[in-house]
Amino acid sequence: MTLPKFILGDNTEFPNAIFVIHTEFPRFIINLEDDEVEWFEDFDADDQEELETETENAIKEATSFYDAEVAKYDE
Repeated sequence: MTLPKFILGDNTEFPNAIFVIHTEFPRFIINLEDDEVEWFEDFDADDQEELETETENAIKEATSFYDAEVAKYDE
């Protein structure tokens, strides 16, 4: 199965939360309500530099993805 890079998620137990799931390395879920990130990866010290760069870019992309998806609903 091919998954999209980002998936929107919500849950009635977290009515104010907006989740974006990132399905590529480094895999994570970000809650855009408070920018909390939950990782699906285990990292070691060797991954630290790549992780910092990839994470910053992926979170920016996740936020842009959400903004673009919401704009489509407003049309």
